[in-house]
Amino acid sequence: MTVQSSATERSAIAVSTSRPGGHGILQAALGVVAFSLTFPATAWGLEGFGPWSLVAVRSVLAALIAGGCLLALRIPPPARRHWAGLAVVAGGVVVGFPLLTTLALRTSTTAHAAVVVGLLPLTTALLSALRTGVRPSRTFWAAAVAGACAVAAFTVQQSGGAVTTADLYLFGALLVCAAGYTEGGRLARVMPGWQVIGWALVLCLPLGVPAAWLALAHESAHLSAHSVAGLLWVAAGSQFLGLVVWYRGMAAIGVPKASQLQLAQPLLTLVWSVLLLGEHLTPAAPLTAAAVLVCIAVTQRARG
Repeated sequence: MTVQSSATERSAIAVSTSRPGGHGILQAALGVVAFSLTFPATAWGLEGFGPWSLVAVRSVLAALIAGGCLLALRIPPPARRHWAGLAVVAGGVVVGFPLLTTLALRTSTTAHAAVVVGLLPLTTALLSALRTGVRPSRTFWAAAVAGACAVAAFTVQQSGGAVTTADLYLFGALLVCAAGYTEGGRLARVMPGWQVIGWALVLCLPLGVPAAWLALAHESAHLSAHSVAGLLWVAAGSQFLGLVVWYRGMAAIGVPKASQLQLAQPLLTLVWSVLLLGEHLTPAAPLTAAAVLVCIAVTQRARG
């Protein structure tokens, strides 16, 4: 059984690495578009739910969607050796990132939070290099660091030189999310990407149900079109469908290069924050987003 499963994993890796790069870039880009709507949708959700309720309920809804798909297709549980990695994915992208960013958005604008999260590509690339041993070229790192520096400068300028509590939440979210992306990208090379996030969501269900019940008991919910739409998007769009194509893209083109596509996410979120939330941007926000966007072309063309 061990020999057969090992052969299956090697075959899966061979298939994933042989996929056309353009196809992988497209899937990862679709994931970025889905993620770019997360902060505006969270802001909508907070109009009717408390932060703890929103995070717990979105996790439960996403887990029910994922579990339904796994049951309908009769997907067997992953091998025991994969559960530790799935736990990292669950802790990072199912629980940690949604909770910390939701807490940050109580006092931070979506525009500010979006640009701070522009540090996520560099964080993910660093953790991926440490975890997998893959070493991108110096050109890649130079472009990634340049984008991160632009984001750091924006953060300091926006906060008047002081780091706020919201920024601390966001920086914590960067670390746990990068860990979840790195481990999920690795697992997506040996199992379909939708199963990676699907099993990670199901893993959180025993904790998510009582957490949702307790949160709703202590935080009153006021349903409205905005709050319901926001909840449904962060549960189905950001938490499940976006991560499905994201992990498939990472498996096809590699975690470091896929991660740098997220440099476009702040720019997209800034657009949504204006169109959906009516926020007014400072000149520094779009300029910073445009600066990090330029770095994408460099990282995608860089060797390795």
